[in-house]
Amino acid sequence: MAYSLSMAVLSVPKPTTTQTYSSNSTTKSIANFSSTLSSSSNISRVSLSSDLTRRSSSVSVLRNKSSSSAVSIVAAAKSKPEPLRIMISGAPASGKGTQCELITKKYGLVHIAAGDLLRAEVAAGSENGKRAKECMEKGQLVPDEIVVMMVKERLFRPDSQENGWLLDGYPRSLSQAMALEDFGIRPDLFILLDVPEEILVERVVGRRLDPVTGKIYHLKYAPPETDEIAARLTQRFDDTEEKVKLRLGTHHQNVEAVLAAYEDITMKVKGDGPKEEVFAKIDSALSELEQKKISPVSTNV
Repeated sequence: MAYSLSMAVLSVPKPTTTQTYSSNSTTKSIANFSSTLSSSSNISRVSLSSDLTRRSSSVSVLRNKSSSSAVSIVAAAKSKPEPLRIMISGAPASGKGTQCELITKKYGLVHIAAGDLLRAEVAAGSENGKRAKECMEKGQLVPDEIVVMMVKERLFRPDSQENGWLLDGYPRSLSQAMALEDFGIRPDLFILLDVPEEILVERVVGRRLDPVTGKIYHLKYAPPETDEIAARLTQRFDDTEEKVKLRLGTHHQNVEAVLAAYEDITMKVKGDGPKEEVFAKIDSALSELEQKKISPVSTNV
């Protein structure tokens, strides 16, 4: 850094051949010059010190501002929007299973079905599983409190909390919905697949199972590839028109009660079209919901 010293100019008479300087005069002149130089030097030191202080202060302000901006950007980058919490309901043969696959594939949600949970708990021999098995062996329905606890524990696991969840076919009654509410469990969206009853009956009655591969076929919409496969297909005992209508009646009663709990967040989707069209409607709603959850990123610099 360059800086200068202000020096006072001393007026000293030029010597001549006949002019001489006394010792006292010379000493006095030197003393005056030293005093002037010292005074000027002190002024420059003060000026330099003040300038350096101002520069240091400016650098400090810039550093603080830069640091604050960096912290803001890093914090925003680390922030993650809340994951989606979705419930989906639909009558037998409404295409709910297919839509669940498409949703989880795109959004990475944890797919949770109460029936699967129940079977897994029984197989694992957990406390809830043992209680459920005891009821099932007696031909009794598994009490709500057991199933609710299973669902609650699964929803609170780290993967569900981090990635979000898709609760399939549950709750099935108002009491179950209220029990979940008591645990602070409420979805962002309740999807209801709406399919006319005559189409549901046709889908169920024509459904067949391949006992070798476990693949589901439909005599009209998804027929078997070969005669050999067709010959071994079986039909579920309750996939008859009479029994499916009873099941549909029970479903409609239950879902109406559940809708009372989720009326403000329910989305009805016509499910009688091609699966791609049905998913497009669901996808649009989930994408919009996901956008709303994304926090604005700070860009102040």
